[in-house]
Amino acid sequence: MYIAAMQLSSVSSFMQLIFVLIIFIFVLVITYVATRWIAGYQKGQSFNRNLKVIETLKIAQNKYIQIIEAGDEYLVIAHGKDEVRLLTKLTREQLGILPSEEDMAKVGTDSFKELLEKFRKHIPKK
Repeated sequence: MYIAAMQLSSVSSFMQLIFVLIIFIFVLVITYVATRWIAGYQKGQSFNRNLKVIETLKIAQNKYIQIIEAGDEYLVIAHGKDEVRLLTKLTREQLGILPSEEDMAKVGTDSFKELLEKFRKHIPKK
């Protein structure tokens, strides 16, 4: 009788563990879906149709240099806590290679295997 009660207790504990794992996975899935939905919604709500930050470089705490696309011009600005200064204007040729819209759409679509292979190519061989 004692052994049967212990087996029933073990089965009950195992079932509780499975139930908690299922709930945890369900919460993770809902969180993932909600995050993707909110990101898509916010992306669609963008009011900055004429300005786009191309690149940002942090040079000190609260001090940055940014390349901004404003219409057909590219501006290099420095901004800190209390100021923004125009450093120069650039042409598209001076920027070098910019990622195309197609390249930007491909970001994050590489499989883990492809990423691992790209990484392994950069490791020096002994």
